Amino acid sequence: MLFTEPTFLFLFLPVLLALYFAVPARWRNWTLLAASVLFYARGAGAFAFLVLGSIAFNYVAALAIAKRQGQPAARRLLAATVAINLLVLAAFKYAAFAVGNLNVALGAFGAAPFAVPEVLLPIGISFFTFHAISYVVDVYRRDAVAQKGPVEAALYLLVFPQLIAGPIIRYRQIAGQLSARLHVTSDFAYGIRRFVIGLAKKMLIANTLAGPADQIFAMAPAEVTAAHAWIAVVCYTLQIYFDFSGYSDMAIGLGRMFGFRFPENFNYPYIASSVQDFWRRWHMTLSAWFRDYLYIPLGGNRASAGRTYFNLVLVFFLCGLWHGASWTFVVWGLFHGAFLVVERLGLARGLAAVPPPVRHAYLLFVVMVSWVFFRAETLGGALAMLGAMFGMGGTAPTPYEATWYLNREVLLALAAAVVGSTPIVPRLAAWWAAPAADGGDPRYAWAPSLVGVVALILLFTASLTLSAAQTYNPFIYFRF
Repeated sequence: MLFTEPTFLFLFLPVLLALYFAVPARWRNWTLLAASVLFYARGAGAFAFLVLGSIAFNYVAALAIAKRQGQPAARRLLAATVAINLLVLAAFKYAAFAVGNLNVALGAFGAAPFAVPEVLLPIGISFFTFHAISYVVDVYRRDAVAQKGPVEAALYLLVFPQLIAGPIIRYRQIAGQLSARLHVTSDFAYGIRRFVIGLAKKMLIANTLAGPADQIFAMAPAEVTAAHAWIAVVCYTLQIYFDFSGYSDMAIGLGRMFGFRFPENFNYPYIASSVQDFWRRWHMTLSAWFRDYLYIPLGGNRASAGRTYFNLVLVFFLCGLWHGASWTFVVWGLFHGAFLVVERLGLARGLAAVPPPVRHAYLLFVVMVSWVFFRAETLGGALAMLGAMFGMGGTAPTPYEATWYLNREVLLALAAAVVGSTPIVPRLAAWWAAPAADGGDPRYAWAPSLVGVVALILLFTASLTLSAAQTYNPFIYFRF
């Protein structure tokens, strides 16, 4: 069920909120858990049993690890639990990819290929697998106490706002909130505001920019000129940010309505001045997960320089593979890993010596080139698009000139996206509200709040209009 569907907005969410606040406090977790199972089952069908089985397995495993804390058996149990979680993920997400690549190798030696398995991918499997692994690892490390209540443990892994596409929440971040949450009007109001902003990001900006990006990436490579290619890449660069950050905003807002405080997932990544800075701002919960559960255990920065560079490349290789079972995602991950190494080798010092606009232009160029691999269906398609970006495409007649894709709606969305990808608006809002707080004329203290409410109503109305008019358009990160 999409957060942008009328069914969710006008049936599921209001009914759930009414039930949640109507039942006694001791039944609220049960209500939210039942709703989360229904939410997942509506889109995933029988895969809901897989998620419930994963929850039961990790719940029992965490209790067993906690019982044997400090003993060698605890480490063996942890290794087995992590391995089984990864095995389930690999079976569903990577089996076809592995067999396909094995067949290519066998074909080179004239051997008969294996049948490529057709495996449906359970929605959100990467996210709930990482949640489960972080939970049992934190229990083993004594960073968290194993949850004895099965409802609370299940709710951590299954609570519907963050189940499908994050943020990736550590158990210790919300352990206390699972058993007791404070519900106040200001938090509920904040949740509504955050949800509406995320909805507008998705419906008004991301979905609008998806049009030219999808159409141009689907063109025959020989028809794509440099102008086509840059329009597609710019649109996709902004689309994926507003699509995913919009989902994160909606998840954080929904969580706040039910008393949860989820961690932030984005911090204006496109204002970064280096690839290192970009990864401190983009999908921050995933970056932190790889840092804490893979990079640091591998030695992190404590090892030799060569081992540190290897660790970085390995982490981003796995980060790319986590995003999808395709060589395009692997190349995307290795591309970022390589630039992180190059920056550590001295490029970062060189960047520090140039003006900020140059550093910013460098970062945007690297990120946009990397998004080509992320978006393209094949490596060949990615290379063709990159070639077109640099004037090595467009030899065949094209059905539409590049400017045809830049209609009024797209241009307006691009302008809003450029402004919205920077902290300009919140800083202006803070500046406008500051005089009243600092002793300004109290007669006009209401003005910023009124403008904010009117803006939210307009955004919500416009988003609903597009929701009713558009066809099915899932969030990009649902596929992971």
